[in-house]
This record gives sequence, C-alpha cells and structure tokens, in this order.
Amino acid sequence: MKSNMLNLSPRKPGEKRGSEGCKMNPALWIALVSSIITLILSLPFIKWIEIINSEALYKSFKLLPSSIEKLAPKYNIYNILSFVYETRQGSIGLYAMLLLLLTAATLYMHGLFIFRIFKKKKFTPGNISVYFGAKCAAVFTFVLSLGTIGYIPFSNSRFKMAGFALSPVVYIILLLSIISYIAIKIADVKERKYYREPGFFTEFRRNWILFLMLLPTFIFFMINAYLPMIGVYFGFTAFNFRDGLWASPFVGFKNFEHLFKADLFKLTRNTILYNLVFIGVGNVLQVIFAIFVSHITVRWLKRVSQTLMFMPYFVSFVILKVLVYNLFQYETGSINSLLVSLGMERIDFYNTPAYWPFLITLFYLWKNLGYGMVVYLATITGISDEYYEAAKIDGANIFQQIRYITLPHVKPTFIILLLYALGSIMKGQFELFYQLVGTNGLLYNITDIFDTYVYRISTTQPLNIGIGTAAGLYQAIFGFVTIMVTNYFVKKRNEDFALF
Repeated sequence: MKSNMLNLSPRKPGEKRGSEGCKMNPALWIALVSSIITLILSLPFIKWIEIINSEALYKSFKLLPSSIEKLAPKYNIYNILSFVYETRQGSIGLYAMLLLLLTAATLYMHGLFIFRIFKKKKFTPGNISVYFGAKCAAVFTFVLSLGTIGYIPFSNSRFKMAGFALSPVVYIILLLSIISYIAIKIADVKERKYYREPGFFTEFRRNWILFLMLLPTFIFFMINAYLPMIGVYFGFTAFNFRDGLWASPFVGFKNFEHLFKADLFKLTRNTILYNLVFIGVGNVLQVIFAIFVSHITVRWLKRVSQTLMFMPYFVSFVILKVLVYNLFQYETGSINSLLVSLGMERIDFYNTPAYWPFLITLFYLWKNLGYGMVVYLATITGISDEYYEAAKIDGANIFQQIRYITLPHVKPTFIILLLYALGSIMKGQFELFYQLVGTNGLLYNITDIFDTYVYRISTTQPLNIGIGTAAGLYQAIFGFVTIMVTNYFVKKRNEDFALF
C-alpha cells in the first residue's frame, strides 16, 4: 500500500537530503484545518459561556438596575472580564484573566503555524519545526479548552448556585486539538526516525543527569520570577486586606487611568531619556577607561587605578546625598561658598531644574563607571597578544591597534550588555533620584521617574497596591517590547550578536 507520508525512501548516491519535492503531509492538512476552525470559533461573536438563573444570580449580587442592564446573557473569553467588572466579583477575576492571556497565546500559536504553512513554498523532508509549531498550537488549545470547562464549576462554587453554563463550541475545539495533536505526533515520530533526531523523552533518557542539574535553576526561577507574576492581578483590583487578593473588587483599568492622569508621557519620557544617557554614555566611557587601564604597563599603577575607579560603587546613596547637599546647598554649600569668595552670585541649584539632568548623570557615571568597566577589561585581557604583536610588526600604532583589534573584540560584549540594559529601560535608579532630589516638587518635571512616582503615591496616600502594580506592569511590557524589537534588528544584522 502506497504511503501518503513524506518520501522516506533511502537517498540515492549524490542526492542531497531534502531536495525531493512532495505534497503537504495529510497530518499538516488536519492541523491546518483544525487551526482555521479554532480561529473562527474563537471570534468575538462566538459565545462560549452562558448566564443561567440570571434573576437569582443578579439578586445575590445586590446589583443596581443600571448595572444589570450592562450585563449580557452570553459571554466569550474576551469580555467575561466585563461581567467580573460590573458584578465586582474579584474572586473569579484572576481565573478569567488567566483564560484571556491563555487565549491570546493560543491564537498567536495558531496564527504562527498558519503563517509558516503558507510561507512554505515546497514541502520537502525536514518539517520538524513546522510539526513542533502545530503541536504547540494543539497543546495550548487543549489547555484553554480544559481551563474554560473548569471555569464553570469554579465560578458556580463561588456563587453557591448554578450561574454559568458552557457552550458546545468549547467541546468542539477540545476535540479538534486532540485530533490535530495525534495526527501531527504520528507524522513527527516517523520523520524523526528518518533523520535520527530524538524526541524530548529519548533525549531525557540519554542525558537525565544534565536535566537533573537544571532542576535547581528551574525551581529558583519558578519561585522567584514566574510565580510572583500572578501578583500582576493587583493592578486590576481595588485591593483591600479584608477581602485579600483573590476576592477584592475587580476594577478593570481604573488603576491605569491614574497613571494617565499623573502625566504618563512625562514619566515615560524622563525614565527613558535618563536610561538612554546612562546606558549609552556609561557603556562608551566604560570601554574607553577599560582600554586606558589595559594599556597601563606599571603593575602597581594599574591596580591603584582600578581600585580608585571601583571604590565609588561601594559608596552608599545616603552618603552620596550628604556629599551632594554639602556641595550644592544654597547658603553653605562648597560651590556657592567658592563663588561668593570669587565675587560671583550664588546659584540656587535646588530650585533650578535645568542643572539636575547633568548632575544626576554625572554622579551616576562617577558611581558606576568602575563597576561596569570590569566586564570590558576582562574581554580585553582575553584578547591574544599575538594580534598586537603582529600589528606592531606591520607598523600599526597604538590607535590603529585599538581600532582594528581591541574594538572589534569588544563589540560583541558591548552589544550583549546593551541588549540586557535595554530590557530595564523603564526602570530608573530609584535610590539615586530619591536621595539626590528627595521630595522637592520644583524638580519633579525634569527628574520624576516611574520609581519615584510610585514610591511617592504609596507613602503620601493610603496604601494603593493597585496603582503600583499597574505602573510595574506598564514598565515590564514596555521593556519586553523594547528588547524583542531591538533583538530582532540585531539578529537581522548579525545573528551571532543576538540574545536569542
């Protein structure tokens, strides 16, 4: 019986692997049709959840007639949060938000898989990456369907009555995901055998010790990085200690509205501009000073130079505040005292915003220059002396050696550190800004960043965890988008310099 799978016959002598053309595998057709149907059934006008016993349900919430009119008889994953918002039932809000995020990830997986299918001009052997995309889409759909099915008894248990019912659409999507995964898995196993590429479980059996060594790292990041992400839900609730995180009233995007009212543009502008200067000027100066130190031939002078440049990093920000205050204070500051002794007018630094971008940048560079220089100095130290000796033989002077040998070797480190720093471009140096500026309202327009704003509203107003979380979420999303876009362009230019 002739197989409909990919051509798995042995290659002929001199024939290149993957050069033979063939039709798209039936398993991929099944996965493609399943993805298209799933996307159609996930459109906003297809309702997944239905309200039953609405009169008794709304009565138990003690809703006003105006609120009841805003509620719909049926919902989908996209607008179920509107039900949570109108009824203020925070106990089901986190679950609904997780379903929404899972829906977005599922649609992305299906869209990416369909894009890969239509982008592929010829289906030759070697479609393991396409199969992997299809399996990811099927798994996400399966988890989303089960999560939606579980949402019904979960919500009803919170209401202590049958308030929600499930649409048959969810079961159809669940069945499609199972069929798609099984079909792709069968085709994937055969192709992996053909190319002798082991699957995950085979790889795990072979190298289980290496996987075991990864377990502590996995646990560390799960506890310290991923589980705390659930706290993002604070940003969408009016948190109070009586109800706790899981039952506090759901308020939607009201906490984010406070950020817009607080001049979001000004906070974003200040935070980004300061960080761009810190990252750009800081890294350039660190490279320059690392090159200077690396060319010092006297050993004791080299050690003293490194120590003196590294020492400011250990200076406390509180001590830095004392130093800055004694330098720039209007009446008794050292600079104003010197100006008066020279017959000049005093400068009111603390009431003149124009000085502070330069002062803040100056003290940031002074404090962090030596610490950041260490990485570049290690890179320069690792460059083989043979390069410099060959350059000297060819008649290259010191500047030509730096230009054609040192800088090209430092470039990969510079780009990687730049990408790491851009991920935190929306996070300011809170200790630096707060200690130097404090609560001086005259300087807020030019020195206020997200971190100082969040701290100020948290201490001058009743504890508002929601606004602080909303600001942190905005910073995280902005940083994520920045690093993804930057990494994309770096990878397009030179793949070796990209983070991933």
